[in-house]
Amino acid sequence: MSSKISPGGAPIVEVSELTREFGRRRAVAGVTFALAPGECLALFGPNGAGKTTLLRVLAGLLRPTSGDARISGIKLPGGPAARARVGLISHHNMLYEALSPRENVAFAARLYQVRDGGRRVEESLQRMSMLERADAPVRLLSRGMQQRVSIARAMVHSPQLVLADEPYSGLDESGARALTTLLRDLRDAGTAVIVVTHNLAEGLSLATHAALMQRGQFIRYDATDRIDAATYANAYRQAVSGD
Repeated sequence: MSSKISPGGAPIVEVSELTREFGRRRAVAGVTFALAPGECLALFGPNGAGKTTLLRVLAGLLRPTSGDARISGIKLPGGPAARARVGLISHHNMLYEALSPRENVAFAARLYQVRDGGRRVEESLQRMSMLERADAPVRLLSRGMQQRVSIARAMVHSPQLVLADEPYSGLDESGARALTTLLRDLRDAGTAVIVVTHNLAEGLSLATHAALMQRGQFIRYDATDRIDAATYANAYRQAVSGD
């Protein structure tokens, strides 16, 4: 059981006037926010709002066009030092399909030079209830099981920041419960978390803060303890419908 840590302290995530352009299109347009240890941001918005692009910048996979983004003080894209502090969970699992779940997670452990890597691999697979299928080729697993493996791989190096882009995609009820428990435990233990989801209730229950993103910008940024769920749901529906 993780020990609970109150949010606060030096920020793990610091973003200032961050912009990412693709040609003439601004996918992220002047976003500013910060997250301290133990804080969780639920990021909502319509498809094409820039949510995935923002996460890819924070993961070090895209270079900012302008502005500043830092993970634990390291300016992005930051190279291996920054990426070692981040765990990315995507609805695209990015697994090696010819390898087994154990081999996929072990590869990540070696990549990040995890101490006692064998134990950490087993713990990560067990956390997502994948030990029974740990040696089957990934290509033979269901979409939900592949997503479980992807989550285990993202957690094996104990990242300081977890980026979860629609992480519930493909998970069955058991897998979704395991993921929710994992994200809450990580948050309570001092990990910063950003989760992109279309499920308002799930996102708000996990998060300490919520942002509503539209056309690359945060049009709302709130502490969740100050959010009225019905009013927020109406604002979300308006953003998605474009009204």
